[in-house]
Amino acid sequence: MDAEEYVRLCIKLNILMRCIVLYMPEVSQQSAPRIKYAVFGAGITAYNIIVELLKDSGGLLVIDHDEQRIKELRDRHIDAIKKEFRDPGLMLGLPEFEIAFVLTGDQETNICAVHAIKIRYPAAHIVARAVDPLGMVALETAGAGFVFYPPELIAKNILFQINKQHANKISGRLYTILTGWEGTLGIITHKNPDPDAISSAMALMAIARNANPEKLHCRIFYEGVIGHQENRTMVNLLEIRMERMTPQMVEECNYLALVDCAGPGINNSLSKRTHVDIILDHHKDGLHSEATAGFVDIRPGLGATASILTQYLQELDIPVDKLVATGLLYGIRSDTKDFKRNITPQDMNYAAFLLPLTDADLLDKIMSPSLSQETLDVLGSAIRNRKIRSGYLFSNVGYVRNRDTLPQAADLLINLEGVNTALVYGITDEAIIMSVRNRDIRLHIGNVLSEAFGDIGEAGGHPNMAAAIIPLTFFSRAENKDHLLALIIEPVLRKFTDIVGLENEGKI
Repeated sequence: MDAEEYVRLCIKLNILMRCIVLYMPEVSQQSAPRIKYAVFGAGITAYNIIVELLKDSGGLLVIDHDEQRIKELRDRHIDAIKKEFRDPGLMLGLPEFEIAFVLTGDQETNICAVHAIKIRYPAAHIVARAVDPLGMVALETAGAGFVFYPPELIAKNILFQINKQHANKISGRLYTILTGWEGTLGIITHKNPDPDAISSAMALMAIARNANPEKLHCRIFYEGVIGHQENRTMVNLLEIRMERMTPQMVEECNYLALVDCAGPGINNSLSKRTHVDIILDHHKDGLHSEATAGFVDIRPGLGATASILTQYLQELDIPVDKLVATGLLYGIRSDTKDFKRNITPQDMNYAAFLLPLTDADLLDKIMSPSLSQETLDVLGSAIRNRKIRSGYLFSNVGYVRNRDTLPQAADLLINLEGVNTALVYGITDEAIIMSVRNRDIRLHIGNVLSEAFGDIGEAGGHPNMAAAIIPLTFFSRAENKDHLLALIIEPVLRKFTDIVGLENEGKI
Protein backbone atom coordinates (compact mmCIF):
# COMPACT_ATOMS: atom_id res chain seq x y z
CA MET A 1 0.00 0.00 0.00
CA ASP A 2 1.52 3.37 -1.05
CA ALA A 3 1.32 6.61 0.97
CA GLU A 4 -1.61 8.03 -1.02
CA GLU A 5 -3.72 4.89 -0.52
CA TYR A 6 -2.82 4.88 3.16
CA VAL A 7 -3.97 8.49 3.62
CA ARG A 8 -7.27 7.71 1.85
CA LEU A 9 -7.78 4.74 4.17
CA CYS A 10 -7.08 6.97 7.20
CA ILE A 11 -9.72 9.43 6.00
CA LYS A 12 -12.34 6.70 5.54
CA LEU A 13 -11.60 5.13 8.91
CA ASN A 14 -11.70 8.49 10.68
CA ILE A 15 -15.04 9.33 9.08
CA LEU A 16 -16.31 5.97 10.31
CA MET A 17 -15.01 6.60 13.84
CA ARG A 18 -16.58 10.06 13.83
CA CYS A 19 -19.95 8.49 13.08
CA ILE A 20 -19.42 5.98 15.91
CA VAL A 21 -18.64 8.82 18.33
CA LEU A 22 -21.73 10.76 17.28
CA TYR A 23 -24.00 7.78 17.92
CA MET A 24 -22.34 6.55 21.14
CA PRO A 25 -22.90 9.20 23.82
CA GLU A 26 -20.94 7.19 26.37
CA VAL A 27 -17.80 7.64 24.23
CA SER A 28 -18.44 11.26 23.13
CA GLN A 29 -16.19 13.93 24.58
CA GLN A 30 -18.75 16.76 24.47
CA SER A 31 -18.66 17.00 28.26
CA ALA A 32 -14.84 16.81 28.46
CA PRO A 33 -12.97 19.99 29.53
CA ARG A 34 -11.69 22.21 26.72
CA ILE A 35 -7.94 22.89 26.54
CA LYS A 36 -5.94 25.34 24.46
CA TYR A 37 -3.07 23.17 23.15
CA ALA A 38 -2.66 19.58 22.01
CA VAL A 39 0.81 18.45 20.95
CA PHE A 40 1.08 15.31 18.82
CA GLY A 41 4.63 14.04 19.21
CA ALA A 42 7.22 14.32 21.97
CA GLY A 43 10.59 14.34 20.19
CA ILE A 44 13.26 17.04 20.52
CA THR A 45 11.43 19.59 18.34
CA ALA A 46 8.16 18.96 20.14
CA TYR A 47 9.72 19.13 23.60
CA ASN A 48 11.16 22.61 22.95
CA ILE A 49 7.74 23.81 21.83
CA ILE A 50 6.10 22.14 24.85
CA VAL A 51 8.41 24.06 27.20
CA GLU A 52 7.29 27.35 25.63
CA LEU A 53 3.59 26.37 25.69
CA LEU A 54 3.78 25.59 29.41
CA LYS A 55 4.28 29.31 30.01
CA ASP A 56 0.68 29.80 28.88
CA SER A 57 -2.03 28.87 31.38
CA GLY A 58 -4.50 27.77 28.70
CA GLY A 59 -4.05 24.02 29.24
CA LEU A 60 -1.83 21.51 27.43
CA LEU A 61 -2.02 17.83 26.52
CA VAL A 62 0.77 15.82 24.85
CA ILE A 63 0.02 12.73 22.76
CA ASP A 64 2.80 10.31 21.77
CA HIS A 65 3.25 6.62 20.93
CA ASP A 66 6.37 6.12 23.04
CA GLU A 67 5.64 4.84 26.56
CA GLN A 68 8.99 6.04 27.92
CA ARG A 69 8.47 9.59 26.64
CA ILE A 70 5.00 9.67 28.19
CA LYS A 71 6.44 8.59 31.55
CA GLU A 72 9.17 11.27 31.39
CA LEU A 73 6.61 13.97 30.61
CA ARG A 74 4.35 12.88 33.45
CA ASP A 75 7.34 12.89 35.80
CA ARG A 76 7.69 16.58 34.88
CA HIS A 77 3.99 17.09 35.72
CA ILE A 78 3.00 17.46 32.07
CA ASP A 79 -0.32 15.91 31.02
CA ALA A 80 0.44 13.20 28.47
CA ILE A 81 -1.27 10.11 27.07
CA LYS A 82 -0.14 7.25 24.84
CA LYS A 83 -1.74 6.94 21.39
CA GLU A 84 -0.80 5.33 18.09
CA PHE A 85 -1.03 8.09 15.48
CA ARG A 86 -2.01 5.73 12.67
CA ASP A 87 -4.80 4.22 14.75
CA PRO A 88 -8.21 5.23 13.31
CA GLY A 89 -9.29 5.85 16.90
CA LEU A 90 -6.57 8.44 17.48
CA MET A 91 -9.05 11.17 18.42
CA LEU A 92 -11.17 9.05 20.77
CA GLY A 93 -10.82 10.09 24.38
CA LEU A 94 -9.16 13.41 23.60
CA PRO A 95 -10.66 16.68 24.91
CA GLU A 96 -11.52 19.51 22.55
CA PHE A 97 -8.61 21.85 21.87
CA GLU A 98 -8.07 25.16 20.06
CA ILE A 99 -4.58 24.67 18.61
CA ALA A 100 -2.87 21.43 17.61
CA PHE A 101 0.86 20.94 17.01
CA VAL A 102 1.64 17.90 14.85
CA LEU A 103 5.37 17.38 15.32
CA THR A 104 6.43 13.78 14.71
CA GLY A 105 9.42 12.99 12.53
CA ASP A 106 7.40 10.94 10.02
CA GLN A 107 5.70 12.70 7.12
CA GLU A 108 2.90 10.18 6.48
CA THR A 109 2.10 10.00 10.20
CA ASN A 110 1.80 13.79 10.37
CA ILE A 111 -0.48 13.92 7.31
CA CYS A 112 -2.75 11.25 8.76
CA ALA A 113 -2.88 13.04 12.14
CA VAL A 114 -3.79 16.34 10.46
CA HIS A 115 -6.65 14.63 8.60
CA ALA A 116 -7.91 13.08 11.83
CA ILE A 117 -7.83 16.41 13.69
CA LYS A 118 -9.65 18.29 10.91
CA ILE A 119 -12.42 15.68 10.84
CA ARG A 120 -12.93 15.62 14.62
CA TYR A 121 -12.35 19.32 15.35
CA PRO A 122 -12.61 21.28 12.06
CA ALA A 123 -12.34 24.65 13.84
CA ALA A 124 -8.99 23.80 15.45
CA HIS A 125 -5.91 25.62 14.14
CA ILE A 126 -3.19 23.13 13.18
CA VAL A 127 0.57 23.75 13.16
CA ALA A 128 2.44 20.93 11.43
CA ARG A 129 6.07 19.96 10.97
CA ALA A 130 7.27 19.01 7.48
CA VAL A 131 10.06 16.47 7.20
CA ASP A 132 11.12 17.78 3.78
CA PRO A 133 10.16 20.76 1.57
CA LEU A 134 7.78 18.67 -0.56
CA GLY A 135 5.84 17.67 2.52
CA MET A 136 4.88 21.29 3.21
CA VAL A 137 2.38 21.30 0.34
CA ALA A 138 0.93 17.92 1.37
CA LEU A 139 0.35 19.08 4.95
CA GLU A 140 -1.26 22.33 3.82
CA THR A 141 -3.54 20.33 1.51
CA ALA A 142 -4.44 18.04 4.40
CA GLY A 143 -5.64 21.05 6.41
CA ALA A 144 -2.71 22.44 8.39
CA GLY A 145 -2.97 26.19 8.88
CA PHE A 146 0.77 26.71 9.33
CA VAL A 147 3.51 24.35 8.15
CA PHE A 148 7.17 24.72 9.00
CA TYR A 149 10.28 22.91 7.84
CA PRO A 150 12.80 23.10 10.73
CA PRO A 151 16.00 23.68 8.67
CA GLU A 152 14.32 26.51 6.76
CA LEU A 153 12.92 28.01 9.97
CA ILE A 154 16.33 27.87 11.63
CA ALA A 155 17.96 29.54 8.62
CA LYS A 156 15.41 32.38 8.62
CA ASN A 157 15.79 32.90 12.35
CA ILE A 158 19.58 32.97 12.08
CA LEU A 159 19.39 35.49 9.23
CA PHE A 160 16.97 37.66 11.23
CA GLN A 161 19.24 37.61 14.28
CA ILE A 162 22.34 38.37 12.22
CA ASN A 163 20.64 41.31 10.49
CA LYS A 164 19.40 42.62 13.82
CA GLN A 165 22.84 42.40 15.39
CA HIS A 166 24.41 43.97 12.31
CA ALA A 167 21.92 46.85 12.41
CA ASN A 168 22.62 47.34 16.11
CA LYS A 169 26.35 47.37 15.42
CA ILE A 170 26.02 49.89 12.57
CA SER A 171 23.84 52.30 14.55
CA GLY A 172 26.14 51.98 17.56
CA ARG A 173 29.17 52.81 15.42
CA LEU A 174 27.47 55.91 14.02
CA TYR A 175 26.54 57.03 17.53
CA THR A 176 30.12 56.53 18.74
CA ILE A 177 31.48 58.56 15.82
CA LEU A 178 29.10 61.45 16.51
CA THR A 179 29.92 61.35 20.22
CA GLY A 180 33.61 61.99 19.49
CA TRP A 181 33.17 64.95 17.16
CA GLU A 182 33.51 68.64 18.02
CA GLY A 183 32.50 71.52 15.77
CA THR A 184 29.93 71.71 12.95
CA LEU A 185 28.35 68.86 11.01
CA GLY A 186 26.93 69.91 7.65
CA ILE A 187 24.12 67.58 6.56
CA ILE A 188 23.64 67.82 2.79
CA THR A 189 20.55 66.59 0.96
CA HIS A 190 20.39 65.96 -2.78
CA LYS A 191 19.42 68.73 -5.18
CA ASN A 192 15.80 69.86 -4.93
CA PRO A 193 15.27 67.70 -1.81
CA ASP A 194 12.20 65.51 -1.46
CA PRO A 195 10.50 64.42 1.80
CA ASP A 196 12.77 61.38 2.13
CA ALA A 197 15.93 63.49 1.98
CA ILE A 198 14.50 66.24 4.21
CA SER A 199 13.24 63.89 6.92
CA SER A 200 16.47 61.86 6.85
CA ALA A 201 18.51 65.03 7.42
CA MET A 202 16.16 65.99 10.23
CA ALA A 203 16.56 62.58 11.90
CA LEU A 204 20.35 62.56 11.56
CA MET A 205 20.42 65.93 13.29
CA ALA A 206 18.28 64.50 16.12
CA ILE A 207 20.69 61.58 16.56
CA ALA A 208 23.71 63.92 16.58
CA ARG A 209 22.07 66.16 19.17
CA ASN A 210 21.39 63.16 21.38
CA ALA A 211 24.95 61.81 20.98
CA ASN A 212 26.81 65.07 21.51
CA PRO A 213 24.52 67.99 22.44
CA GLU A 214 27.22 70.29 23.80
CA LYS A 215 30.11 69.97 21.35
CA LEU A 216 28.50 69.18 17.98
CA HIS A 217 26.40 71.73 16.05
CA CYS A 218 24.38 70.64 13.00
CA ARG A 219 23.28 72.52 9.88
CA ILE A 220 21.11 71.17 7.05
CA PHE A 221 22.05 72.30 3.52
CA TYR A 222 20.24 71.96 0.20
CA GLU A 223 20.66 73.05 -3.40
CA GLY A 224 18.14 73.93 -6.08
CA VAL A 225 14.66 74.65 -4.80
CA ILE A 226 12.14 73.14 -2.43
CA GLY A 227 9.46 73.53 -5.04
CA HIS A 228 6.75 70.95 -4.48
CA GLN A 229 4.02 72.51 -2.35
CA GLU A 230 3.91 69.46 -0.07
CA ASN A 231 7.67 69.72 0.51
CA ARG A 232 7.46 73.43 1.34
CA THR A 233 4.56 72.75 3.69
CA MET A 234 6.54 69.97 5.35
CA VAL A 235 9.55 72.22 5.99
CA ASN A 236 7.37 74.99 7.40
CA LEU A 237 5.09 72.91 9.62
CA LEU A 238 7.87 70.70 10.99
CA GLU A 239 10.01 73.77 11.67
CA ILE A 240 13.02 72.44 9.76
CA ARG A 241 15.79 74.99 9.30
CA MET A 242 17.35 74.39 5.88
CA GLU A 243 20.01 76.62 4.34
CA ARG A 244 20.74 77.00 0.64
CA MET A 245 24.25 75.63 0.28
CA THR A 246 27.23 77.70 -0.82
CA PRO A 247 30.92 76.69 -1.12
CA GLN A 248 31.70 78.94 1.85
CA MET A 249 29.16 77.10 4.04
CA VAL A 250 30.79 73.78 3.16
CA GLU A 251 34.20 75.18 4.10
CA GLU A 252 32.85 76.30 7.49
CA CYS A 253 31.91 72.72 8.45
CA ASN A 254 34.26 70.38 10.28
CA TYR A 255 32.34 67.33 9.07
CA LEU A 256 30.00 66.55 6.16
CA ALA A 257 27.19 64.05 5.82
CA LEU A 258 25.23 63.15 2.68
CA VAL A 259 21.66 61.87 3.01
CA ASP A 260 19.67 60.30 0.17
CA CYS A 261 22.57 60.65 -2.27
CA ALA A 262 25.40 58.21 -2.77
CA GLY A 263 28.49 60.43 -2.77
CA PRO A 264 29.99 63.81 -3.60
CA GLY A 265 29.07 64.89 -7.12
CA ILE A 266 26.11 62.48 -7.29
CA ASN A 267 22.92 64.61 -7.39
CA ASN A 268 24.81 67.40 -5.63
CA SER A 269 27.33 70.01 -6.75
CA LEU A 270 30.17 68.90 -4.48
CA SER A 271 33.45 68.08 -6.14
CA LYS A 272 33.97 64.35 -6.36
CA ARG A 273 37.20 64.91 -4.44
CA THR A 274 35.34 66.44 -1.48
CA HIS A 275 35.94 64.51 1.73
CA VAL A 276 32.64 63.33 3.20
CA ASP A 277 32.39 61.71 6.63
CA ILE A 278 28.94 60.08 6.48
CA ILE A 279 26.96 58.71 3.50
CA LEU A 280 23.39 57.42 3.96
CA ASP A 281 21.35 56.34 0.94
CA HIS A 282 19.01 53.69 -0.47
CA HIS A 283 19.59 54.09 -4.22
CA LYS A 284 21.33 51.50 -6.37
CA ASP A 285 23.59 54.21 -7.78
CA GLY A 286 25.49 53.99 -4.51
CA LEU A 287 26.66 50.47 -5.31
CA HIS A 288 28.70 51.84 -8.19
CA SER A 289 29.95 54.95 -6.42
CA GLU A 290 33.66 55.24 -5.71
CA ALA A 291 32.99 57.58 -2.79
CA THR A 292 34.62 56.72 0.51
CA ALA A 293 33.75 58.00 3.95
CA GLY A 294 34.30 57.17 7.57
CA PHE A 295 30.74 55.83 7.77
CA VAL A 296 28.80 54.51 4.75
CA ASP A 297 25.38 52.85 4.91
CA ILE A 298 23.79 52.32 1.49
CA ARG A 299 20.86 49.88 1.32
CA PRO A 300 19.22 49.65 -2.11
CA GLY A 301 16.88 46.98 -0.75
CA LEU A 302 14.93 49.55 1.26
CA GLY A 303 12.22 51.85 -0.09
CA ALA A 304 13.48 55.02 1.61
CA THR A 305 16.52 56.47 3.36
CA ALA A 306 14.09 57.52 6.09
CA SER A 307 13.73 53.81 6.91
CA ILE A 308 17.46 53.61 7.65
CA LEU A 309 17.27 56.58 10.02
CA THR A 310 14.18 55.13 11.70
CA GLN A 311 16.07 51.92 12.40
CA TYR A 312 18.92 53.91 13.94
CA LEU A 313 16.48 55.62 16.30
CA GLN A 314 14.99 52.24 17.22
CA GLU A 315 18.30 50.49 17.81
CA LEU A 316 19.75 53.41 19.78
CA ASP A 317 16.57 53.73 21.85
CA ILE A 318 16.48 57.48 21.27
CA PRO A 319 13.17 59.18 22.18
CA VAL A 320 11.55 60.22 18.89
CA ASP A 321 10.12 63.73 18.82
CA LYS A 322 6.67 64.09 17.22
CA LEU A 323 8.01 66.37 14.50
CA VAL A 324 10.81 63.93 13.62
CA ALA A 325 8.43 60.96 13.63
CA THR A 326 5.95 62.82 11.41
CA GLY A 327 8.70 63.77 8.97
CA LEU A 328 10.12 60.24 8.75
CA LEU A 329 6.71 58.63 8.26
CA TYR A 330 5.91 61.10 5.49
CA GLY A 331 9.36 60.47 3.97
CA ILE A 332 8.71 56.72 3.80
CA ARG A 333 5.16 57.20 2.49
CA SER A 334 6.29 59.67 -0.15
CA ASP A 335 9.24 57.65 -1.50
CA THR A 336 7.14 54.48 -1.65
CA LYS A 337 4.11 56.32 -3.08
CA ASP A 338 1.90 55.50 -0.11
CA PHE A 339 3.44 52.02 0.33
CA LYS A 340 2.69 50.98 -3.27
CA ARG A 341 6.15 51.32 -4.88
CA ASN A 342 9.51 49.72 -3.98
CA ILE A 343 8.12 48.83 -0.57
CA THR A 344 9.67 46.15 1.66
CA PRO A 345 8.49 44.48 4.89
CA GLN A 346 11.17 46.46 6.73
CA ASP A 347 9.73 49.77 5.47
CA MET A 348 6.31 48.69 6.71
CA ASN A 349 7.72 47.77 10.12
CA TYR A 350 9.45 51.13 10.48
CA ALA A 351 6.29 52.96 9.41
CA ALA A 352 4.32 50.98 12.02
CA PHE A 353 6.87 52.01 14.66
CA LEU A 354 6.53 55.69 13.70
CA LEU A 355 2.75 55.85 13.31
CA PRO A 356 1.77 56.15 17.00
CA LEU A 357 4.52 58.75 17.52
CA THR A 358 3.39 61.13 14.77
CA ASP A 359 1.18 64.20 14.84
CA ALA A 360 -1.80 63.14 12.72
CA ASP A 361 -3.06 66.69 12.21
CA LEU A 362 0.31 67.91 10.96
CA LEU A 363 0.65 64.92 8.64
CA ASP A 364 -2.78 65.62 7.18
CA LYS A 365 -1.88 69.29 6.58
CA ILE A 366 1.39 68.32 4.88
CA MET A 367 -0.37 65.91 2.55
CA SER A 368 -3.16 68.36 1.67
CA PRO A 369 -1.44 71.64 0.78
CA SER A 370 -2.93 74.33 -1.42
CA LEU A 371 -2.14 74.10 -5.15
CA SER A 372 0.03 76.92 -6.50
CA GLN A 373 -0.90 78.81 -9.66
CA GLU A 374 2.32 77.70 -11.39
CA THR A 375 1.64 74.05 -10.62
CA LEU A 376 -1.86 74.38 -12.05
CA ASP A 377 -0.48 76.04 -15.21
CA VAL A 378 2.12 73.28 -15.71
CA LEU A 379 -0.50 70.56 -15.23
CA GLY A 380 -2.68 72.30 -17.80
CA SER A 381 0.21 72.53 -20.29
CA ALA A 382 1.11 68.87 -19.74
CA ILE A 383 -2.47 67.82 -20.48
CA ARG A 384 -2.82 70.05 -23.57
CA ASN A 385 0.54 69.18 -25.12
CA ARG A 386 0.48 65.42 -24.62
CA LYS A 387 1.35 63.14 -27.53
CA ILE A 388 1.05 59.35 -27.38
CA ARG A 389 2.98 56.77 -29.39
CA SER A 390 2.41 53.04 -28.75
CA GLY A 391 1.69 53.52 -25.04
CA TYR A 392 4.41 56.16 -24.53
CA LEU A 393 3.16 59.63 -23.62
CA PHE A 394 5.37 62.68 -24.18
CA SER A 395 4.45 66.18 -23.05
CA ASN A 396 6.32 69.48 -23.37
CA VAL A 397 5.49 71.95 -20.58
CA GLY A 398 7.92 74.59 -21.84
CA TYR A 399 9.74 76.99 -19.51
CA VAL A 400 9.27 76.29 -15.79
CA ARG A 401 10.57 78.03 -12.70
CA ASN A 402 9.74 75.17 -10.34
CA ARG A 403 11.03 71.82 -11.59
CA ASP A 404 9.01 69.97 -8.93
CA THR A 405 5.89 70.59 -10.99
CA LEU A 406 7.08 68.07 -13.60
CA PRO A 407 6.84 64.92 -11.44
CA GLN A 408 3.35 66.03 -10.41
CA ALA A 409 2.38 66.24 -14.07
CA ALA A 410 3.95 62.83 -14.77
CA ASP A 411 2.06 61.32 -11.82
CA LEU A 412 -1.17 62.65 -13.30
CA LEU A 413 -0.60 61.58 -16.91
CA ILE A 414 0.53 58.02 -16.16
CA ASN A 415 -3.06 57.34 -15.07
CA LEU A 416 -4.36 58.06 -18.56
CA GLU A 417 -5.95 55.03 -20.22
CA GLY A 418 -3.64 53.33 -22.72
CA VAL A 419 -0.48 54.96 -21.31
CA ASN A 420 2.29 52.72 -19.95
CA THR A 421 5.06 55.31 -19.75
CA ALA A 422 4.68 59.08 -19.30
CA LEU A 423 7.62 61.41 -19.99
CA VAL A 424 7.12 65.08 -19.17
CA TYR A 425 9.88 67.51 -20.13
CA GLY A 426 10.55 71.21 -19.78
CA ILE A 427 13.34 73.75 -19.57
CA THR A 428 14.71 75.97 -16.81
CA ASP A 429 17.38 78.68 -16.98
CA GLU A 430 20.14 76.08 -16.62
CA ALA A 431 18.89 72.72 -17.95
CA ILE A 432 16.41 70.56 -19.79
CA ILE A 433 14.60 68.48 -17.19
CA MET A 434 12.57 65.30 -17.55
CA SER A 435 10.35 63.37 -15.20
CA VAL A 436 9.16 59.88 -16.14
CA ARG A 437 6.64 57.45 -14.69
CA ASN A 438 6.36 53.87 -15.91
CA ARG A 439 3.91 50.95 -15.51
CA ASP A 440 5.51 48.59 -18.05
CA ILE A 441 7.05 45.79 -15.98
CA ARG A 442 9.35 44.89 -18.88
CA LEU A 443 11.04 48.29 -18.68
CA HIS A 444 13.41 49.66 -16.03
CA ILE A 445 12.89 53.32 -16.75
CA GLY A 446 15.75 54.42 -14.49
CA ASN A 447 18.23 52.35 -16.49
CA VAL A 448 16.79 53.66 -19.77
CA LEU A 449 17.27 57.30 -18.76
CA SER A 450 20.75 56.57 -17.43
CA GLU A 451 21.74 54.93 -20.72
CA ALA A 452 20.17 57.69 -22.81
CA PHE A 453 21.34 60.77 -20.90
CA GLY A 454 23.92 59.68 -18.33
CA ASP A 455 26.80 60.77 -20.55
CA ILE A 456 25.45 64.30 -21.09
CA GLY A 457 23.82 64.99 -17.73
CA GLU A 458 22.42 63.42 -14.56
CA ALA A 459 19.89 60.63 -15.11
CA GLY A 460 18.54 57.53 -13.40
CA GLY A 461 16.01 56.26 -10.92
CA HIS A 462 13.79 53.28 -10.17
CA PRO A 463 11.98 50.81 -12.48
CA ASN A 464 8.78 52.86 -12.35
CA MET A 465 10.00 56.43 -11.75
CA ALA A 466 13.05 58.34 -12.94
CA ALA A 467 14.37 61.78 -13.85
CA ALA A 468 17.01 63.42 -16.01
CA ILE A 469 18.77 66.80 -15.94
CA ILE A 470 20.66 67.87 -19.08
CA PRO A 471 22.69 71.07 -18.58
CA LEU A 472 22.34 73.77 -21.24
CA THR A 473 26.01 74.88 -20.83
CA PHE A 474 26.58 77.89 -23.12
CA PHE A 475 22.99 77.67 -24.46
CA SER A 476 21.83 78.88 -21.04
CA ARG A 477 22.40 82.46 -22.26
CA ALA A 478 19.56 82.15 -24.75
CA GLU A 479 16.70 84.45 -23.75
CA ASN A 480 13.79 82.54 -25.31
CA LYS A 481 13.98 79.20 -23.51
CA ASP A 482 10.78 77.84 -25.09
CA HIS A 483 12.21 78.42 -28.59
CA LEU A 484 15.52 76.87 -27.56
CA LEU A 485 13.74 73.77 -26.25
CA ALA A 486 11.83 73.38 -29.51
CA LEU A 487 15.09 73.55 -31.46
CA ILE A 488 17.09 70.97 -29.52
CA ILE A 489 14.56 68.57 -28.01
CA GLU A 490 14.12 66.25 -31.03
CA PRO A 491 17.69 64.83 -31.07
CA VAL A 492 17.61 64.67 -27.26
CA LEU A 493 14.41 62.60 -27.17
CA ARG A 494 15.65 60.42 -30.02
CA LYS A 495 18.23 58.94 -27.64
CA PHE A 496 15.31 57.79 -25.49
CA THR A 497 13.06 56.55 -28.28
CA ASP A 498 15.88 54.56 -29.91
CA ILE A 499 16.48 52.64 -26.67
CA VAL A 500 12.80 51.80 -26.07
CA GLY A 501 12.20 50.88 -29.72
CA LEU A 502 10.18 53.85 -30.98
CA GLU A 503 12.64 54.95 -33.66
CA ASN A 504 10.15 54.16 -36.44
CA GLU A 505 7.10 55.70 -34.79
CA GLY A 506 7.54 59.20 -36.19
CA LYS A 507 8.34 62.48 -34.50
CA ILE A 508 7.28 63.30 -30.97
